[in-house]
Amino acid sequence: MDGQNDKLQKLEEAMKAFNVFGQWQVGANRPENVVTGPNGQRIVEPLPSGVPHIWPWKDLYPFLASSREALTDSFTARRSLILTNPGLGRGTTQTILAGIQSIGPGEIAWAHRHTVTALRFCIEGNRRVFTVVDGDALIMEPYDLILTPGQCWHDHHNESDQPAAWLDVLDVPLLLALNQNFYEELGPATQEQNDSQAPTSPHLRPAWKTTNTSSVGAYRYPWAETRAQLDAMADGDTSPYDGVALEYTNAQGGPTLKTLSCWVQLLPPGFKGKPHRHSSSAVYFVIGGEGRTVLDEQNMAWEKHDNFVIPNWTWHAHENNSKTEPALLFSVNDTPLLQAFDFYREEPENTLARNAHP
Repeated sequence: MDGQNDKLQKLEEAMKAFNVFGQWQVGANRPENVVTGPNGQRIVEPLPSGVPHIWPWKDLYPFLASSREALTDSFTARRSLILTNPGLGRGTTQTILAGIQSIGPGEIAWAHRHTVTALRFCIEGNRRVFTVVDGDALIMEPYDLILTPGQCWHDHHNESDQPAAWLDVLDVPLLLALNQNFYEELGPATQEQNDSQAPTSPHLRPAWKTTNTSSVGAYRYPWAETRAQLDAMADGDTSPYDGVALEYTNAQGGPTLKTLSCWVQLLPPGFKGKPHRHSSSAVYFVIGGEGRTVLDEQNMAWEKHDNFVIPNWTWHAHENNSKTEPALLFSVNDTPLLQAFDFYREEPENTLARNAHP
């Protein structure tokens, strides 16, 4: 067998000089990654991209204040702290980039647009903090969700006397992989605002109910309406995997955006979810409560405003530590992208159809 390995190694070295690689050398196709099925058949599954990781809020928050002092003005990039997966080196997952952006009192983040799709989940804000999306001023109060679909002009404003901060989530790694990242500044720092009332979208549906629509628009999803719907469903049937899990839908009832879907979960007191995995990756933000996510080889304990990531095809289960209070999680996943090409898979099978999970 050693002689066989020596021959293979020499072959691979010789081919490398000519920029040729054997299919057996690539990622999940490598022999050590092949799984044997129940009937002895060979099965190849995707390897998780990146690793599970948590960014505690107590560690991130001081950097936000320091960044406002150290970077009083920026003409090249937003004042955003990128959550970089230590297993990737770039990006939070293989398709998603997340970060925490902050603007100080009286500041404006200039108007621009790009092919990248983005969304903002407000952490610290008020009615004098807003994002203008294609002329519509969208208020940013705590835990409101703001959508900025690709190629929409957008600028951020803080007319209050307090700093503002939000979770940015974008499909940057996907666009970079496709080499389709176009960016354009408006010129003026701000765009003209429409006189009409900015649209809001109360569209939240049980995530296990499927639709066939995919249109998106610029919307604000107020937290008050979202929380009311979560509470209304808390006493009914829940998913054994994710408790009460709702998807933010677009105006036609489809996924939040074409490449990204947003979810909100309420884990009842004492909830212990069943393990499951899916081919999509997800970034989480803890709205409130304390708990942990049990993974293949580690437990991630989380609390209010922590951020964490679960790579694709990774077994995980959520638990609420409290016996009296619910835990609330916001998350963003790349499920719509995978479903568009019929790539999406999950174990146990059909859990998305029967029991919502991001």
